Amino acid sequence: MAEIVVVANQKGGVGKTTTSINLAYALSCLNQEVLLVDFDPQGNAGSGLGVTVEDGQKSVYHLLTKVAPFDQVVRQTSSEFLDVLPACKDLAGAEVELVNVRGRENMLKDALAPIRDMYKFIIIDCPPSLGLLTLNAMMAADSVITPVQCEYYAMEGLAHFMETVNKIKQFLHPKLKMDGGVLTMYDAHLNLAKQVRDEVSRYFGEKIYKTPIPRNIRLAEAPSFGQSIFDYEPACRGAEAYIKLAVEFLTRRGAKAEDFTDLKLTGERAINYDFGG
Repeated sequence: MAEIVVVANQKGGVGKTTTSINLAYALSCLNQEVLLVDFDPQGNAGSGLGVTVEDGQKSVYHLLTKVAPFDQVVRQTSSEFLDVLPACKDLAGAEVELVNVRGRENMLKDALAPIRDMYKFIIIDCPPSLGLLTLNAMMAADSVITPVQCEYYAMEGLAHFMETVNKIKQFLHPKLKMDGGVLTMYDAHLNLAKQVRDEVSRYFGEKIYKTPIPRNIRLAEAPSFGQSIFDYEPACRGAEAYIKLAVEFLTRRGAKAEDFTDLKLTGERAINYDFGG
């Protein structure tokens, strides 16, 4: 049964969708069967993989509201091991539509339950808020990953977000785990980035991911072409960082880093990465 991982932070612009897309794609490059759920009405996780919802096409909103079954919503990506449930603007109205629905906080969990045995991991990209959509994602999830941007206001709102996660865990979902924080837009040459890393490391402790995601123009450009970083520029530092993050993600779950040492990504992505560091 798939582990469901939610990528969430109430603060916008922290690399949440970039992490959702490229972590999911990196895991698929490591031969993991992955489903990416775009649960943000902006639909950037889907469009960032070249998947858009045209008029008349079904989205995760239709799956959530039981208007369409999974096989009418799921879309394939350029990776044979990665599927996506795209979002559309209709999802923005779901919070209002569902406010009086009994068990509204568990609707995504119920929608994903029948297909959990089809994948190894299900990754949910959340909107930058703490509303009903994010609550649905948290209730469906087994664990939470929080991207944290390496800038002056990195900790702004993080304490409140973590407090919300703890309340959900305490009162609604006792099995929910904090998987850890991921540093994004990291520049090792800046003292500020190092200070933020130290502060976030103290906050998350051992749960902070050791692989930071560097500030990289290719990562910013890739979504405008509807591509993951592995299709757009697989040789860049951003791609290498996300592959290493995926390996660290898997080693936390029992895999051995040496199993990936000789990995070669196929086709245009035929590149050796050093996973030993």
